[in-house]
Order: sequence, then structure tokens, then C-alpha cells
Amino acid sequence: MTAPTTAPEVPGAPDAPETPDASGASGASGRGRWIEHWDPEDEGFWERTGRRVARRNLVLSVVSEHIGFSVWSMFSVLALFMGPEYGIDPAGKFFLVAVASLVGAALRVPYGFAVARFGGRNWTVVSAAMLLAPTTALLVVMEPGTSYTTFMLVAVLTGVGGANFASSMTNINSFYPLRLKGWALGMNAGGGNIGVAVVQLAGLLTIAVAGAARPRLLLAAYLPLIVVATVLSARHMDNLASVRNDTGAAREAARDRHTWIMSFLYIGTFGSFIGYSFAFGLVLQSQFGRTPLQAASLTFIGPLLGSLVRPVGGRLADRLGGARVTLWNFGAMTGAAGIVVAASVRESLPLFITGFVVLFVLTGLGNGSAFKMIPGIFRARAREAGLAGEAAAVRARRLSGASMALIGAVGGFGGVGINMALRQSFVESGTGTGAFAVFLGYYVVCAVVTWAVYMRRGVGGVRGAGV
Repeated sequence: MTAPTTAPEVPGAPDAPETPDASGASGASGRGRWIEHWDPEDEGFWERTGRRVARRNLVLSVVSEHIGFSVWSMFSVLALFMGPEYGIDPAGKFFLVAVASLVGAALRVPYGFAVARFGGRNWTVVSAAMLLAPTTALLVVMEPGTSYTTFMLVAVLTGVGGANFASSMTNINSFYPLRLKGWALGMNAGGGNIGVAVVQLAGLLTIAVAGAARPRLLLAAYLPLIVVATVLSARHMDNLASVRNDTGAAREAARDRHTWIMSFLYIGTFGSFIGYSFAFGLVLQSQFGRTPLQAASLTFIGPLLGSLVRPVGGRLADRLGGARVTLWNFGAMTGAAGIVVAASVRESLPLFITGFVVLFVLTGLGNGSAFKMIPGIFRARAREAGLAGEAAAVRARRLSGASMALIGAVGGFGGVGINMALRQSFVESGTGTGAFAVFLGYYVVCAVVTWAVYMRRGVGGVRGAGV
């Protein structure tokens, strides 16, 4: 086997690609790890070296994305620490978490395309290190007497945590073959999503042990974790040269109508997951009169279960077809939303929690199945263009990765919509009933769109092609 060669480092010079070894993947470590040849659809290559390299990058991607989600959702937890002494009413708290959601969604577009510009490993290092800024800022300002404007500015900073999802998913999509994308993307996203539940559990522990007056303990715990994630990404992740500087894929993906159809559907799945994750504790406090400790003891359950089942949704989509699983899932979400509406009208806390937890689980399943659909759609589109074999696989990887950045961003905006709808509902009626009814209607529309475009015979151009 030929040993990998690494060019000498020149201070201040850009990272140069490394020469791969005979297995097709670079084995060198340190600055500028680049893999020149990557063909996961080749089963021989995959078994020899691809699986091992892909799994290593997946694990480290999950670590970084997990902490990013925790930072992004930090205000949903800190809102439970903000008692009357902070002078912020429920509408103001909903607006803070909506701002964090908005910025995270908007930044997903440049983050997703940064992988093609800088490399997946390189951008993971940068994006992980950037989490230090909002965490440190929160550590400084989190006390009574801080102005609402200051909290708003820090909420903007926390948005960088939500943006990590786009670059992470775009990167991992390129490492895995089509037959395993549902599972791999589900594991990557589920491991990241669970960061919401973990920070909520950490918040519960902090309130239970130190009381609601000590939010800085929670923030201080995350600073060393961010440093560890940054260092591990720098030392052990890889860049794929095949996706570098492929900025033209973004324009192609943006022109494809399926990017925007899937964006609409992803608002219903991921937008619901992140929106409910941010809002659940506030609704329990504002509508059902729960104390910070009581609310914190319940808020983590839904995000935890929704995150854990996301890989299950991807695996089911691998076996049964993403469109079929997504359609069934939207039907079930409609029923669960109906339970939430009824519970809100009757002011039944047990029924409300039951309906909400079921809804969380279904958002996780739908997240996994919807993201599995994306590679299959673009593989079918490549075949429509007359491509076959490796050429079709390469085109599908290019466009599905770029499409994921846009779809992930639009889905994140769904979280903004949920929190703004709840804010308005509470301003007008003091409950979230009106907002929950709107969400139910959206799920009905999503089910109709999924059936009409991806399930009805002869429509959509991609039916039955692994979608």
C-alpha cells in the first residue's frame, strides 16, 4: 500500500488537498484533511474503507450538531428561569425564542453552502467554535435588570447553533450511499435534535439542585463541551474534495420545484419539532400555571422522544418509501393536533401533555422520512435527465446536498411561525387554542400535497423511484 503523502505546511498558506492512499481515502491527520476519491455507491470501496471513514465523520458531526441544537434552544430553557423580577411577560418570552429560531433558520442557507466552499471538516470546526460567542454572552447578561434589547441581541447570537444543522446534513449526505441515507441522515439529525432535550434536562437539574436563580451554572457547563467538540472535529474529521467549490449546485437546486415542495413539507415536520420544543415549557407556564420546576420536568419528554425516533423514520423510509411514510405521518399528526386542540379548549393538562408528546414523536418520524425523500427525488431527476450509474449518483449527491441547505432553512422558519402564532394567540385570547387549530389545518394541507405530488399515479415524475 502506498503511504499517504502530505505537503509541508506553510504558515498562512491555504490548506492543500492530500494524496489519498490506495484505499481511496486520505489517512493523514491534522490541518487540511482532504479525501480526493469518494464513491460510496461502489460496494467494494464502501466495505474496504468507506464505511469506517463515513461512520467516524458521522459520530463527530453528531457531537457538534448536538451542542449546536442545545445552544440554539437555550432561551427556551432560560425562559423558565426568568421570573417576575426579569420584567418579561409571556408574549415577550415567545418573541425571544422566535428571534432565536428566525436567525438559526436564516443562517442555514450560508451554512449549508459553506461545506462546498470550505470543506465539511473545516466548516464543522469553525461552526463549533462559534458557539462560544452566544454561550459566553448569555453567561454575562443572564440576570435580573438586563434590558430586553440586550436579551434580544443575545437571542440573535444563539441562532448560530441552529445553523449547524444545515452544514452537518449537507456534509453527511455526501458520505453515505443512497441505500443508507435515510438511516445516516436520521442518525445525524436525531443526534443533533436530541440536544434540545438534553439542555432541557440540564435546565431541570439546575433548577432542582440550585434553584431558578442560578441559570449561569447551566451556561458554564456548556463552555468546555464546545471546546472539546471543536478540537475533536479538527483532529478527526475529513473534507471531501468532490463537493468542494460546487457552488453551482445551489443555483440548480433552487430552480427545481421539488426543493420548494419539500421545504413546504419540512415546515410541517421539523418546523413543528423545533417550534414546539421552544414553546412547550412556556405554554405549560402561561396556560396551565406550571411552576418553573414543574414545567422543566415535562418539557424535555417530547423533544427527547422526537429525536430518538428520527432515525426510525429514516429507516422506515428506506424500507417502505419516504413518501408513503410521510403521508401516513401527516395523517397521524392531524389526529394528534386535534387532541391538543380539544385539550386546550377543555383545559385538560393530562390530555394536553398526551397529545403534545404524541405530536412530538410524529414530528421526529416525519423528519426522518422527509429527509430520506430528498436524495431519492434527485436521483430520479438525474435519471429523467438521461444520466445513469455513477453519473446519476454524483448529480443526485450534488443537488440533494444543496437542496438540503435550502429545505432545512425553510423548515427552521416553521419554528418562527409556531412561536409567533402562539404569541398572537395568547395576546388575543390568553390561550394557544387558536394557534393549535391553525397547525392542524397545515398538517391536512401537507398530507394532500404529499399524496398529490409523490403518491398519485402519473404525477410528480418521481413516484416509485426510491422516494
